[in-house]
Amino acid sequence: MSNSYAPTHRTESPGQSGRVLRDPVRHPSGAPAPVLTKRAFVLILMTLLVPGSAQIVAGKRRLGRAALRVTFTVWALALIAVLLLLVSRSTLINILAGQVPSLLLVLGLGLLAIGWGALFLNTLRLIRPGLLAPKIRPAVVLALVLAMILSSGSLGYAAYLLNVSRDAIGSIFSGSGPTLEPSEGRYNFLMMGGDAGADRTGRRPDSLSVISVDAKTGNTAIISVPRNLQNAQFSVDSPMRQVYPEGYNCGDECLINAINTEVTNEHQDLYPGVADPGAQATLEAVSGTLGIKVQAYVLVDMDGFSKLIDAMGGIRIKAGGWVPISGPMVDEANGIHGMPDGWIPAGDQTLDGFHALWYGRSREFVDDYARIQRQQCVQQAMLKQLDPAKLLAKFEDIAKAGTKVVESNVSSGQLGSFVDLAIRAKGQDVSRLTIGPPDFDAAFSTSPDFDIIHERVDKLLASPSAGAADNTVVDDTVLQPGTAAGPLSAAGAAPATEPPPSPSDFTPVTTTPDGEPITEEMLNQFKRNGDEQSIRDLVATNGQCAPL
Repeated sequence: MSNSYAPTHRTESPGQSGRVLRDPVRHPSGAPAPVLTKRAFVLILMTLLVPGSAQIVAGKRRLGRAALRVTFTVWALALIAVLLLLVSRSTLINILAGQVPSLLLVLGLGLLAIGWGALFLNTLRLIRPGLLAPKIRPAVVLALVLAMILSSGSLGYAAYLLNVSRDAIGSIFSGSGPTLEPSEGRYNFLMMGGDAGADRTGRRPDSLSVISVDAKTGNTAIISVPRNLQNAQFSVDSPMRQVYPEGYNCGDECLINAINTEVTNEHQDLYPGVADPGAQATLEAVSGTLGIKVQAYVLVDMDGFSKLIDAMGGIRIKAGGWVPISGPMVDEANGIHGMPDGWIPAGDQTLDGFHALWYGRSREFVDDYARIQRQQCVQQAMLKQLDPAKLLAKFEDIAKAGTKVVESNVSSGQLGSFVDLAIRAKGQDVSRLTIGPPDFDAAFSTSPDFDIIHERVDKLLASPSAGAADNTVVDDTVLQPGTAAGPLSAAGAAPATEPPPSPSDFTPVTTTPDGEPITEEMLNQFKRNGDEQSIRDLVATNGQCAPL
């Protein structure tokens, strides 16, 4: 019999002499080594690209057909998902965020990963490594292992990440709740920094700011409310309005950040069925004070904030002055701390979670309003610098850090629309307003004029330049994107004839008036000498900040 070889199906009849014709894909025995090598890699590639196709061509038709049916079904579902991403991104996100659909998807991805891995093992049997040249076998096995990692390994990891996000969403957001509708075309979210401790009854927000986002354009404004605001007004529909119809005016202790604790301890009965009455009452106080409807709140503890910054890889800012990392309090009556544990220098900085936390909360040597400006800057940096690539690269860390959010009344069923809104908002300038310096007199928080506050907030949010590139003059007050919304005294609006400077248009103070470089040792020496006034003079500009 001839040793020649023809790559066609075997057609030999009984008694026939001549060549034996075989199909090397189905019948590899006797095929030349180069053909066997090519066959092995082709089968691996077919299993990687079209799972089940290798089994079809190699004769395992029953298994191959079943695998192909699954493959085509998955492709169809993936195509539907892509169409949803293009047409209705929020719908797709809502489906993925739902607890039941996401659980089914996790299980489905896990089963697909196992099934794909089983197909590769079957492909290895079809290859029949014993027929391959000894030098080729390791390369074929390595290629198959890499293909398994790329395919079923990726599916398994995707299932793991989806399960991580599912747990995070379940921990942070309520599974159900009323759908939030825009108020006058905007979504208004109250962000509260949790300030809790073993020596405190209840939780007091250390920072209060409303992030207001245009429901169509994503244009964003941040309105900061000082924690020491007095006589806060509750919204008309607030149960606390029955207790304080004229505002939260029980004396110097009735600061807006004390509402959470008071309602938690004394007025929970006014909020039947509400998960966190204190947070809800604070939201209502901010709504009434600003004259807008705040639809939802997110309360973040400080540890979670720090971990989230670390998960993002830090934030980049331009700091206007040195900021202390304050040591323990040694004279609480006069607000005097011991030696600082460190300093955050003026100038361009990349802050990790620890330093970003201190940058946003330190108020030693300055007042609360400088701290509020820094907090706004940190929020802007987070909104600006969390890009999709970084989110994907550090998804697990960011999701786990997100579970440190103490609570939120945002329904998981509406996450899709809010994520879509956040994507539209990304990259746009952010307008700012503070109910205190530099937009109001320092004494304004003690005796606020709510008509003036409502007027200023309305102008800020109604301006088409909120988040846009040009300036808009409204009733003699210039609103500029990314800036505080212009000077305002307790008596009313000060006329503005020129646009206020951009918040990034400042020079960090890095030297003394004599031109000597400011150093950590210099500041610490003033502290050791008890010369705190010199420190105050040198760090007076540390409220100036701009995200990079």
